[in-house]
Amino acid sequence: MNTPLAIDKLNIAEKIELMEKLWTNLSNSPNYAPPEWHGEELARRRDLVKERKETYIDWNEAKKDIRNELP
Repeated sequence: MNTPLAIDKLNIAEKIELMEKLWTNLSNSPNYAPPEWHGEELARRRDLVKERKETYIDWNEAKKDIRNELP
């Protein structure tokens, strides 16, 4: 597929929505396997939370916060 996309014409909110749709499509693909470093990074972050050096919030809450910061 070599269809040009008018990504430059999208505003930030539209670009984020497009990325979310692409990620959902990719991650639901039966042939998709995340890279090894993803698991390593998740383990590192879990360790930081266990050690009380970091905290996290729910992904839906994080997306809401990001959208609220957009112009």
